[in-house]
Amino acid sequence: MEEIKAELEELREEINRHDYYYFVLDKPKISDREYDKMMQRLVELEEEYPELITPNSPTQRVGGEAIDEFAKVEHRYPMLSLAKSFSQEELRDFDNRIKKIDENIEYVVELKIDGLSASLIYEGGKLTQAATRGNGTIGEDISHNIRTLKSIPLRLQEEIDLEVRGEVYFPKDKFIEFNKERENLGEDLFANPRNAAAGSMRQLDPKVAATRPLDIFIYDSPNIEGKSFEKHSYRLDYLEELGFKVNPQRKKCKDIDQVIDYCEYWTDHREELNYEIDGIVIKVDKLALRNDLGRTAKHPRWAIAYKFPAQQKETKVKDIEITVGRTGALTPTAILEPVLLDGSMVGRATLHNQDEIERKGVRIGDKVIIQKAGDIIPQVVKVLKDKRSGGEKKFSIPKQCPVCGAEAVRLDGEVVISCTGGACPAKLKEEIIHFVQRNAMNIEGVGPALIEQLLENKLISDIGDLYSLKKEELMNLDRMGEKSSQNVLDALKRSKDNSLAQVLFGLGIRHVGSRVAQVLAQNYDSIDKVAQAGEEELGEINEIGPKIAQSIVSYFSQEQNLKIIKKLKEAGVNLEPESLELSNTLEGKKFVVTGTLEEFTRKDAKEAITKLGGRVTSSVSKNTDYVVVGENPGSKYEKAQELGIEILDEKGFRDIIDS
Repeated sequence: MEEIKAELEELREEINRHDYYYFVLDKPKISDREYDKMMQRLVELEEEYPELITPNSPTQRVGGEAIDEFAKVEHRYPMLSLAKSFSQEELRDFDNRIKKIDENIEYVVELKIDGLSASLIYEGGKLTQAATRGNGTIGEDISHNIRTLKSIPLRLQEEIDLEVRGEVYFPKDKFIEFNKERENLGEDLFANPRNAAAGSMRQLDPKVAATRPLDIFIYDSPNIEGKSFEKHSYRLDYLEELGFKVNPQRKKCKDIDQVIDYCEYWTDHREELNYEIDGIVIKVDKLALRNDLGRTAKHPRWAIAYKFPAQQKETKVKDIEITVGRTGALTPTAILEPVLLDGSMVGRATLHNQDEIERKGVRIGDKVIIQKAGDIIPQVVKVLKDKRSGGEKKFSIPKQCPVCGAEAVRLDGEVVISCTGGACPAKLKEEIIHFVQRNAMNIEGVGPALIEQLLENKLISDIGDLYSLKKEELMNLDRMGEKSSQNVLDALKRSKDNSLAQVLFGLGIRHVGSRVAQVLAQNYDSIDKVAQAGEEELGEINEIGPKIAQSIVSYFSQEQNLKIIKKLKEAGVNLEPESLELSNTLEGKKFVVTGTLEEFTRKDAKEAITKLGGRVTSSVSKNTDYVVVGENPGSKYEKAQELGIEILDEKGFRDIIDS
């Protein structure tokens, strides 16, 4: 048995050594065939003597068991984020702040890898735990997945306790191949290498992570037991000697000018790397000076990240498509010839609105320059008009919604063109969620999950269909038993007695909030009268301006919306206002509510005030009529006292709304 143990130990050491040559140094010493023979021999021995398998054996990189969930890990030392800079001036400001403490500064500059930050713990030279950065204080245990990275040593060359920090990344060439494979299998594509790295590290089954060609660069160590270093650069050299993969592109700079030169070089040459970087990290090299500089709650004061300017690429606009968002906004999107930009293939770019199309002069067929706004959303930066052939076509957003055919309008003073259809499939789910919410029709039991099922099963096509639902239809849906189905029907029945103002608000007419809905209900004796009103008539009402009037008229001019009103009428929903005398008792009065009330939530208090014609504002001013105070009212109470505004306790407030 001792001979077997000795052979196993020798095989493991030899394989780990060649993993280091191949995956860390990129300088293999033996052929793949020789390596595979050693690995096969190790597998055979461990299968024959399973009691001799160790957690840090090379065979255990891919053989761990799947976990049920990620355990939380509290970091021994916080993983702080870095303050950001975007210009040479900001880098010089950083340098000047450091010089106030020490004139003799040297920096270490490193490439800022765009991947997933991780902390690795070694005890006695053996990898025992790995965790994500998380919120900087608490991360998630990813030990089972980290072990699958062959560039990470499972056992160090010294029996030492330490923690290292690194960035897990997905090589660019492997990422393109990986996404092609997923596309061929009909699977969702990763947006960029960073998402692929993060998604791979968050797999519950390590066998999945083991199939992904991930790698890591170690960039620091907050603690190495029994070791002390004068400089960060010396510590990195030591980590490299231990067998960690440390980025060879790091550089020591004697002043800020050299730092800026380094930043400028990699701004122009980052495409030459086989991994994504999104900036440069600048760190004070002297560790004692770092201690003097300290940190804020979020960032160390001795380091800063320089962010690259947005990367730009040339491509061609093949077409322009219109998408209808959940609010009904019609948004133009440029369909592009795909181009690799900041690590991902980009085939679409937002054009925002018609004004943006005209301002930039974008036409179908144009050659354009694109970039990612905030490094996330692709957008067209510039049209290359000198490259036009003459066959390019102008584009205008249509006047009808491409989804439902309803009129698409642009209200005065707005840049957005919106669908006015109340039954438009593109925004129907959000329309219904709005209709059933507490401040509108308050239909309990009808939440997003149920609405999703109602739409998927084609049980409703607009909000009016809610009142035609049958008990047996509801009971056939997931998690809808007899009792819950009856509760929904009872809630729908109760909502029929709601006020006209609640209905008008629930319809989701653009710019008609709860206050405007109250005003309309106070000025018209039926919803039909509201529907028949013209823009000029509506505009004469206090608190209703031209934009709101235009929106109301546009809504009631659509046939699909009138069908909804008809369904509500036929269902017996109240479409007439309450007594105007009751609704006008607080007309023109402005309230501020502050502190905690016993009988009212903040929403209840606001609803009670607006129902009687009053208004609720968020701040106290000389125009405020009443300040309603509960427990712990704060500065608003004090300001009301200074201005001599009438202050109401909860009883006084109740007396006013009940009078």
